[in-house]
Amino acid sequence: MVETFYRALAKHFKVEPDAPLPYKDILGMEHIRNVKLIDQTAIGKSPRSNVLTYLKMFDPIRRLFSEQHEAKAHGYGPGFFSFNVTGGRCETCRGEGYQKMEMYFFEDLYVTCEECGGKRYKPEALRITYKGKNVNNILNMTVVEASDFFSDISQIKGRLSLMKDIGLGYLRLGQPATTFSGGESQRIKICSELQSHDSRLQTVPKGTLYVLDEPTVGLHFTDVKALLGVLQRLVDAGNTVLVIEHNLDVIRASDWIIDLGPEGGERGGRVIFEGSPEEIVKAKESHTGKYLKSYCG
Repeated sequence: MVETFYRALAKHFKVEPDAPLPYKDILGMEHIRNVKLIDQTAIGKSPRSNVLTYLKMFDPIRRLFSEQHEAKAHGYGPGFFSFNVTGGRCETCRGEGYQKMEMYFFEDLYVTCEECGGKRYKPEALRITYKGKNVNNILNMTVVEASDFFSDISQIKGRLSLMKDIGLGYLRLGQPATTFSGGESQRIKICSELQSHDSRLQTVPKGTLYVLDEPTVGLHFTDVKALLGVLQRLVDAGNTVLVIEHNLDVIRASDWIIDLGPEGGERGGRVIFEGSPEEIVKAKESHTGKYLKSYCG
């Protein structure tokens, strides 16, 4: 699905240059306008990347701080509250909150910055508050806490609500992206896609095919339910979602199932069944149908 199907479509739509594995033909490409792979690779290679920067929420937050009276009096613009450029950030750790100690025979150690105490910013920046919170306090908030705190800022609240809907309410806004699990990274990418549809619904082209590879790995069943609701929103926006999955809740919620088997590895790979969940439970050769029938009672 990824190395052949996705890569063939990605090359056709000039999304990626990588050549697909050999295939005979793909029919129906005229019915979609784009293809995207939402995989479990990290959303950022640097610890500076986080939920705020990836979902573009940090810009409006920094603007809020720059609009406070004390910030205006000192001429602090939005850039002053960035930890990526010189200004209000701590220059000892360059806004990272920690310093790296290179260990030649072991993994590098990261220790809390002695200058800022891990707060990333100079005292001048931390003196500026919005509703009693400074920028470091914001970075330490969870998504749920921030959603309540920014309840009157629609541009921020809407994006945080998406994260709550997909079961990521526990993440901290300033948590480094390098610490996210593959499943968390994948769900944040889904939020990014939904964010673009929600904010520019009239300009986003319909007909995108999204490919996801086992997005339910490690999820609690309530999180799976939340994920299904969010995927349905992508479909309702006029797109198609192709999920490589073994989870029976996902299979049961699907519009169409392509079951490969009958076993795994060299004993599998054949199309055993194509059709709806209601039909697969009657397919005698399908292990998926057998367990789905038992699961659904």
